[in-house]
Amino acid sequence: MILENPLKKTLKAGGVVCGTMISHLRLPAVAVMMKNAGWDYVFVDCEHGSFSPESLADFCIAARGVNLPTIVRVPSIHEPQRLYQTLDLGATGLLCPQTETKAEVEAIIHATKYHPLGQRGMATRNVHTSWGRYKGAELTARLNQETMIVLQIESAKAVENLDQLISVPGVDAAFIGPNDLSQTLGLPGDPSAPEVVKYVERALETCRRANVPCGVHTFDVAGAKQWIQKGMRFMACGNEVTWLVDAGQKASAEIREAVPR
Repeated sequence: MILENPLKKTLKAGGVVCGTMISHLRLPAVAVMMKNAGWDYVFVDCEHGSFSPESLADFCIAARGVNLPTIVRVPSIHEPQRLYQTLDLGATGLLCPQTETKAEVEAIIHATKYHPLGQRGMATRNVHTSWGRYKGAELTARLNQETMIVLQIESAKAVENLDQLISVPGVDAAFIGPNDLSQTLGLPGDPSAPEVVKYVERALETCRRANVPCGVHTFDVAGAKQWIQKGMRFMACGNEVTWLVDAGQKASAEIREAVPR
């Protein structure tokens, strides 16, 4: 079964999608939980997280079962085999970190799209097709259409080159990584600094002119709302640390206020 990608459909219609990130909760059940939590999609973090190919495949199988798009952040954009293997294991699309040049984007598309857009390695019966049998031309055309390629813009250089990066056919969206961006601007770990915000807004405007969806990662609901109001359409808010650790700390602290001293 080749699944329709609801993210691409919504974004193409001018809508907004909202997701969250999973880095260490590798249980397939988490995909079902995130669907029931109301997220439009999840990022699975294989750059900083602890997913293995085996646990990623299990997660993607569960996510496909509840129609939860899974965008995997790969460890590197310079390993073509890892890029298309991740798609073969069931990822709806890829988040491509540290992308800065047009040549890098062209290489990503070459590795993740089948002919005529690229030369993705052929594996026709795998998680991404639910092990079904398809005619080659039918299969490759559908997968080229549904697979989602998102460029993660994480440096001043990337923002400055963004018009070139998103001009490459096959790119579906740009996603700003504000923490890494802040570091390249000499303000590490301060994504709300005015200079960082200025660069994020510059990236948003570049994408708007090209009619390419743009998004940014925030760690609070208020920030997500503000960026949506500014025109961001591919949003991510928080991760399992936000929803488990932070929420748990808040609840436990409030409960302890009732404990007699």
